[in-house]
Amino acid sequence: MIEFIQGYYAYIFLAATFTIGLYGMMMKQNLMKKVLGMSVVAACTILFWIVSAYKEGAGVTVLDPRYGVENPELYLNPLPHTLMLTAIVVAVVTLGVALALLIGIYREFKTLDEPTLLERMK
Repeated sequence: MIEFIQGYYAYIFLAATFTIGLYGMMMKQNLMKKVLGMSVVAACTILFWIVSAYKEGAGVTVLDPRYGVENPELYLNPLPHTLMLTAIVVAVVTLGVALALLIGIYREFKTLDEPTLLERMK
């Protein structure tokens, strides 16, 4: 059991953190907490892809004379890392838009509590 945890501790940590973020998104009544939960879920998803693309002992994807071109297993796959750079940008923009919307909602209704907000919108 200990060997399994040592081998997959990053995935276990990410799964636990993802669950916490999902809990925040689904169960909290405050819109700010929901946005923070969304941010945690996005960060966990990005980290999951980065961790899963990592290979022990592999180098960056630049031709290294020590490794040569005969064995591509010695190089990291650059595609997941590149896609995650794009995902990071999208996550930051989404967080910024969500926070701007929360500011607008608070200015209009003076609350971020979802049930109170729904009651005031009627």
